[in-house]
Amino acid sequence: MEEDYTGYCEIAKILKVLAHPIRLCIVKSILDQGQCNVSHIQTCREVPQSTVSQHLQKLRYAGVIEGNRKGLEVNYKIRDEKIIKLINSILIVS
Repeated sequence: MEEDYTGYCEIAKILKVLAHPIRLCIVKSILDQGQCNVSHIQTCREVPQSTVSQHLQKLRYAGVIEGNRKGLEVNYKIRDEKIIKLINSILIVS
């Protein structure tokens, strides 16, 4: 009996994109705030705006986050509850 790996592929894709300390930190920040813009993430994490934007782009392409534009500002949030549960299960809260 062959196992269907399609569900595992989606989880592996998400885990792969999260396997970077800055991206984990960004995702944790978004989870803590509910949603954040680039300026807030940059200020909180003391990372250059260009670096934050590059990591947000990777998270967005992987389907981890989504952005909602209001004027010139884009607020990012975690895409869905399944991803929130996955992220919470791998983050160790101290």
